[in-house]
Amino acid sequence: MSKITTSKLLKMKQDGEKIAAITAYDASFAGLFDQQGIHVMLIGDSMGMVLHGQDSTLSVTNEQIAYHTKCVRAGTENALVIADMPFMSYSCPATALKNSHELMAAGANMVKIEGGEWLYETIKQLTQNGVPVCGHLGLTPQSVNVFGGFKIQGRDADKANEMIEHAKGLEKAGAQLLVLECVPVDLANAITAAVSIPTIGIGAGNGTDGQILVMHDILGISSGYIPKFSKNYIEITGNLQQAVSLYIDEVQSGAFPDEARWFK
Repeated sequence: MSKITTSKLLKMKQDGEKIAAITAYDASFAGLFDQQGIHVMLIGDSMGMVLHGQDSTLSVTNEQIAYHTKCVRAGTENALVIADMPFMSYSCPATALKNSHELMAAGANMVKIEGGEWLYETIKQLTQNGVPVCGHLGLTPQSVNVFGGFKIQGRDADKANEMIEHAKGLEKAGAQLLVLECVPVDLANAITAAVSIPTIGIGAGNGTDGQILVMHDILGISSGYIPKFSKNYIEITGNLQQAVSLYIDEVQSGAFPDEARWFK
C-alpha cells in the first residue's frame, strides 16, 4: 500500500472507496495495523479510559498524546497518523498552535479537535501554520459533562440542522477530515453529502466515507463493555492479524457496520 495522505483520503471519498481507521497507542500494534493495510491511525484521548482506567477522557494531557504519537509513528510506514488534542489543549488559537506543534513534532500528520462553530478561527490559524485538522462532531467525549453523559446527539431537527451547518463551517475553516460519533444514520448521511471532505463514522451508520473503532473493542480487551456500534473481531477470527484484516475488508465492502449497530 502506498503512503496515505490527506489528498489520498479525499480521492477515496470521491471514488467511493471506504476508509478504514483504528486507534493506536504503541509501535507494536501500529506496525501490525500498518502491515494489514489500515488507512488511518488515531492516537485517541480514549487512552484515558482504555489505558489509564479512567471513566472519561478528561485527564489526558498533551504530553501523553505526544509520547504515544511518537511510539505509533515509530511503527508506522504508510498509514496517516492523527493525534487527538486533549481537553483544554485548544481553548484558544494561541494554545492550539503551541500544543499542536508538540504533536506534529512527535510525528502526527494531522490533529483532531472536538466542536463546532467556536473552533472556526482556531482551525484557520492551525491550517495557515501548516497543521492539518480533523474535526469531530456528534458525541464529543470531552463535553461529556455538558451533555450529561455519553448520549446520542442530533436526534431532533434543530440539533441536526445545526450539526450540518457546523460541518460545513468546519470544512470552510480548513478542516480536511471529519469524525462523526454517535449520531443517527440519516444525519450522518446528510452531513457526508453536505461536505466535500471525507467523513469517518463511529456509531454513525455505514453511509459515511469511512469507519473508526477503538482497537481494544475490536480485539475484545476493553474493560467494562463493548459499545453497541463496535464489533469484537478477535472473537470471530481468533487471530490478531486476521481480526484487523477482516475489519478493513468489512469496512470497505460496507458490511460493517450492519444495521444492528446504527442509531436511528
